Amino acid sequence: MLRVCQRATLWCTGHRPTDYRQFSQSTKQPQKRVILSGIQPTGIPHLGNYLGALSNWVKLQKTAEPADTLLFSIVGWHALTLPQDPTALRSARDDMLATLLAIGLDPERSILFHQDHNLHHVELCWILNCLTPVGKLRRMTTWKSRLAASRNAGSEDDVDESLLNSGLFTYPVLQAADVLVYRATHVPVGEDQQQHIELTRDLAEIFNRAFPGQNSLFPLPLYVNAPSKRILSLRDPTSKMSKSSPDAASRILLTDSPSEIKSKIRAAVTDSTPGISYDPVHRPGTSNLLTILAACTESDVQDVARTYASKGHGQLKSDVADAVEELLKGPRLELERIRREKAYLHEVARRGACKAMAYSGVTMEDVRQRIGLA
Repeated sequence: MLRVCQRATLWCTGHRPTDYRQFSQSTKQPQKRVILSGIQPTGIPHLGNYLGALSNWVKLQKTAEPADTLLFSIVGWHALTLPQDPTALRSARDDMLATLLAIGLDPERSILFHQDHNLHHVELCWILNCLTPVGKLRRMTTWKSRLAASRNAGSEDDVDESLLNSGLFTYPVLQAADVLVYRATHVPVGEDQQQHIELTRDLAEIFNRAFPGQNSLFPLPLYVNAPSKRILSLRDPTSKMSKSSPDAASRILLTDSPSEIKSKIRAAVTDSTPGISYDPVHRPGTSNLLTILAACTESDVQDVARTYASKGHGQLKSDVADAVEELLKGPRLELERIRREKAYLHEVARRGACKAMAYSGVTMEDVRQRIGLA
């Protein structure tokens, strides 16, 4: 482990062995918040991704105080909990970083990095694994939903637990390490991840009690409910928009052309009820289009629904397609440009990893000292 960490340090410092603490001057200054969130390298995101986590990250960057530290990670190790094609994963990692840059995240303001470029994550994960009761992991529900989705199972009850690997079972501990290694104070994630943040807080408390010092080593991170619109499949509005769906018309990708967007919206499932109203239970397809239009125009969905009350689906679909194109055209052009600049992407990733290790390196020195490995 020491040899691997030394190689990572050389990578950051131009082949000069360096103490992590020389990077960490900023970590010694008073800070209001350390905000961290991550996204899996799924390649080009769809509209649901963009209107969910990604747009919230850009808003956080715009509204954060100067003293706040922002870290946004592409979590490659989490992707390995389900089968991956190595070539596709390699490409998807670059595409996701290019996407973060294209939507407006600034690597000079926010720390953008690949999780798998910083071995401190897995070092702390192993230490936390040795403190984590198996019962806590069995109570986690997300591994069942992920396994069900990967197998196209009708429900979580149809999941065969014999297909569960230990990585998927214990990945909430790695997620906790992702947060705690930077001593993050705020974690903006979707509601489905709240259980993971509760586990992270539990593990922070367990470590702090097991290895006390003058002060608690880990703060208890706060779950920040990132407001996001639940965008549904255009072909099956009873399920979320997803890249795993075999029907390409069910989703709009950031790279879709204006004509592709219009075609997919025009073919979106609605209903035969006259007029337009927002009723997610009885009119899920129509309500999904209203949700998309409201999100693209930053409007209240009920106000949008009243505007279209006397109009038809044809007008609604036309306006939704125009709004989506207006929202995506800028990021799409930027993404097309940045994806070709491989050297720039790799330099952004390298610099981001170095900045990330500046924080995590200090944390891990304290961790090793507390547990007796230093």
